[in-house]
Amino acid sequence: THYSCHDPDSLGFVTIVGHGMPQSLTAEIYSSGLSFFEQSLERKLAWASNEAHQGPAGYIRLFGETVGKTRGGAYQPDVSESLSFAEPAAQGGLDGRRWPQTPPGLPELAKRYALCACDLGHRLMRLSALALDLPEDYFEPFYSPMSHLLRLAYYPEQLADPAPGQLRNAAHTDFGGFTILRQDDAPGGLQVLTPNGDWIDVPATPGALVINTGDLIQRWTNDRWISNLHRVVNPPRHHNGPTRRLSIVMFTGPRPDAEIACLPTCQTPERPARYAPTLASDHINLKLAQTYGSPETEYRA
Repeated sequence: THYSCHDPDSLGFVTIVGHGMPQSLTAEIYSSGLSFFEQSLERKLAWASNEAHQGPAGYIRLFGETVGKTRGGAYQPDVSESLSFAEPAAQGGLDGRRWPQTPPGLPELAKRYALCACDLGHRLMRLSALALDLPEDYFEPFYSPMSHLLRLAYYPEQLADPAPGQLRNAAHTDFGGFTILRQDDAPGGLQVLTPNGDWIDVPATPGALVINTGDLIQRWTNDRWISNLHRVVNPPRHHNGPTRRLSIVMFTGPRPDAEIACLPTCQTPERPARYAPTLASDHINLKLAQTYGSPETEYRA
């Protein structure tokens, strides 16, 4: 796996190639995902669900999330909709109870993609252990099994002006471990906040994936690796051509009952631990309740 594009220490984002994710599989699930979102709202709502493991499984309608609330204050709902495939950690496999059967073949594509992405997630954790001067298998007990959520995030054409301050995805950090993202090059895309306060675009490099650090990685590393603010901006109002966007997002992280405490190689007498130990589930459940406004949304085994 080769890294490029962004500084993981200052931004928490890298672009990788040589990752082993089959391009043909990625193209298939992208096409199938577009077909799902092109269906009528009635058909999509048949797969809505309040169940959750690392976020609600099933379909979330347009304006159904307000991820900016995880930062506190008032935010407009996100101009996006999504379809998520969750997994119960106790079973170690994707949960198919709320999977749409149209378009045909989407559930099987999701299973195949998630399997490949989980393999990549484990490789990233082995590389991370070595980079942090830890044994290569250090994170294995925390990721046995790996918690994961596969999400198709859809940003439709904006036929009307968004409300003031409203974005496709408000500024936020991801909650768990590493996020594995395949984005397209449609207008109105991903941006990250630099240390000097500037928002910069994350380019969509053909065949590459974007990896970003989540909150639990930042806590583990005592702020050595940053869970960086990022957002998805609106397309230009008078852009000529299509602006719909589909991102394939794989959230990975430690098992819900894993205790996240400062790593031994990330603290010194001069730099003591900045965060108290916490269970992975406690941190993520708080963020989910803020995002969806429901204490019944849980990250659980």
